[in-house]
Amino acid sequence: MKLPRQADLWFPSYLRDRAARLTVGAPRRLWVALTDHYEPMGSNVSLDTGLARVAAWEDRWPAIAAAAPKDSQGKAPVFTAFYPQEEYQRDILNRITALTVDGTLDVEVHLHHDNDTAANFHEKVTTFIAQLRNDHGLLHDHNGRTMFGFIHGNWALDNSRPDGRWCGVKGELQLLRDLGCYADFTMPSVPSRTQSRIINQIYWTTGDPEKPRGFDSGVQATVGGGKQGDLLMINGPLGLRYRGRLMPRMETGELSVYDPPTPYRVERWISLAPRLGDDVFLKLYGHSAREDNAGALLGTGANPGKLAPMFQWIHEAAQRKSIELHWVSAFNMFKAVDGLIHQGLPPC
Repeated sequence: MKLPRQADLWFPSYLRDRAARLTVGAPRRLWVALTDHYEPMGSNVSLDTGLARVAAWEDRWPAIAAAAPKDSQGKAPVFTAFYPQEEYQRDILNRITALTVDGTLDVEVHLHHDNDTAANFHEKVTTFIAQLRNDHGLLHDHNGRTMFGFIHGNWALDNSRPDGRWCGVKGELQLLRDLGCYADFTMPSVPSRTQSRIINQIYWTTGDPEKPRGFDSGVQATVGGGKQGDLLMINGPLGLRYRGRLMPRMETGELSVYDPPTPYRVERWISLAPRLGDDVFLKLYGHSAREDNAGALLGTGANPGKLAPMFQWIHEAAQRKSIELHWVSAFNMFKAVDGLIHQGLPPC
């Protein structure tokens, strides 16, 4: 069997993960977060186009969230928009901020950069955090400090591309930790060579800050295990899926026009997603500001999108498996993880 691209990076970890789960009992709780690379100004479009992209979510997302099955606490799904620092537009952020009022949308930090330095990276992120908090009332406090979740643009976290493009910053993981990043949500990044060698885990990075790809080494987070390294990584599902194909296809938890959610994918997500004790943490992602992806997920005109049925499929899967379902933002997923790691219990 011919393996998918970059399998040398992730396939050994995939085999170990599959073997380890043979002896793991059934989960009790499922935490689901949509962590989107939300880029209204992507491809250098005009401000008017960017605002139109946000308008599609203003028009359709609140109704989709309100109609979705409620979780075990009576809450609706949450969409977390990881907004790019380099695309900052006050008018767009004001519109997005208005969508956060009912609790079904949240905002975190995204960044595309190239040939950068540690000092410049520090300034960019610090300034952006201040803009989001002071000008828009966004981000969250944890242990008395404003903190943020992070997704790296172009997948090149910790200068991980072989050619050194789309980052350039040495010790980026440690810089993120010191700037107040509560967790990184970049992975998986297949089919890019930036993919971590550690998959389907929540773990602490322990790599050398003088070398790239510090996320290739780490300590798996455990219930009651406390902090074990530099930066917490919350991975999405990564593996193979087979149904309807002669050859397997990659499963990365991406939601897109070319790979929409299906009931079978929901089953694979739950099977592959990281576990902490009795809890499964399912992180999905997309690039959902773009018109084609937004149309496929939200729907256009009389054509229904795939997000609404996806929430129903996840709800039904949780019921079949007798799993307690939680719809959460990226931050609240982190809080559940943090509660397990430090107190041995998820938040109520």
